[in-house]
Amino acid sequence: MPRSTTVRAFQGVLAVLYLAFFSWYTSCGGPLSSEEIDGYVAAMKERGRSPEEIALITDFLESDTGDDFAMVNVIEMREPPTPIDGVEPGASAGEVLDRYMEYMWPALLLRACHPVVFGRAAAPALDVWGIEGAERWSQAGLMRYRSRRDMMEIASNPAFSGTHEFKIAAMAKTVAFPIDPWGQLGDPRLVLGLVVAVLVLAVGRRG
Repeated sequence: MPRSTTVRAFQGVLAVLYLAFFSWYTSCGGPLSSEEIDGYVAAMKERGRSPEEIALITDFLESDTGDDFAMVNVIEMREPPTPIDGVEPGASAGEVLDRYMEYMWPALLLRACHPVVFGRAAAPALDVWGIEGAERWSQAGLMRYRSRRDMMEIASNPAFSGTHEFKIAAMAKTVAFPIDPWGQLGDPRLVLGLVVAVLVLAVGRRG
């Protein structure tokens, strides 16, 4: 096979792989339909969520843009954690939370949902006003969700209801709220796109 043909084939493979990644990583389903929203709300009601929580979830789903979003999470761990079946006595809050994440990590990553920022608190809050009990936190993170549909598919899965008890046992308090629209300079689509473009140009020059 001529070298130029091999180069074009390699460039074509890179382009196809990138398009496949882009299609998987990007929400292409559009905003939630009213039927989908009704189904997810019904599932939350079956899980015993309070009327206030149902109202918040409904408003969030009805304002769906169809795009990805990020969830801001601020957490104070409970040490020692609340005793719970399925965890050895003496386990730390982190170990209890790991049991919750045994379901969450595969469910998240299969849907292109992943942490963007995560870290432990370096000190108590340096600026607090208008809120009580917010001086001390253990950790914080920013979780990217491909879409609100993906988030609700994870939350409405029966497997989630059982593991959620581990989260409650591990955390003393938490605040979680979504941000949308949002953006990040390290978006994998941008980073991988630049890498592919450089490879395509480099291979093309050598060909």
